[in-house]
Amino acid sequence: MSSMSTASGRPHVELRLPADSAFVSVLRTTSAGLAARLDFTLDDIEDLRMAVGEACAIVLTGATEGDLLAEFWLEQRTMTVRVSAPGAPTELDPEEDFAWQVLTTLASEAKLEHTGDTVALSLQFAALPLETGV
Repeated sequence: MSSMSTASGRPHVELRLPADSAFVSVLRTTSAGLAARLDFTLDDIEDLRMAVGEACAIVLTGATEGDLLAEFWLEQRTMTVRVSAPGAPTELDPEEDFAWQVLTTLASEAKLEHTGDTVALSLQFAALPLETGV
């Protein structure tokens, strides 16, 4: 996926938390705060929050003990989020899995990766232009 190439460089923000669903709200709040700095609309911010929650749920399904790592790449009106944790591969049937359908509806792009002993899910979001003129 060529448009997700922004995730190839060093992340602008990196957050490491225990791989436990109790900490997902921290990542959702962080995502919303970063999106607000990029002038995402309230609807875009809420979509991002939901997608990050779903991404964490998918990654944590196969997670073993260790840290949940969230990386954020910030561009003008675009954000790429990568959530990863040590764990076994997570198999998703894109036509059957509700969480995957939610992700692909809310995000511009979604990609699930298994590298070594790590499960990672990358999402890209593009903010809609703010309406001007009242």
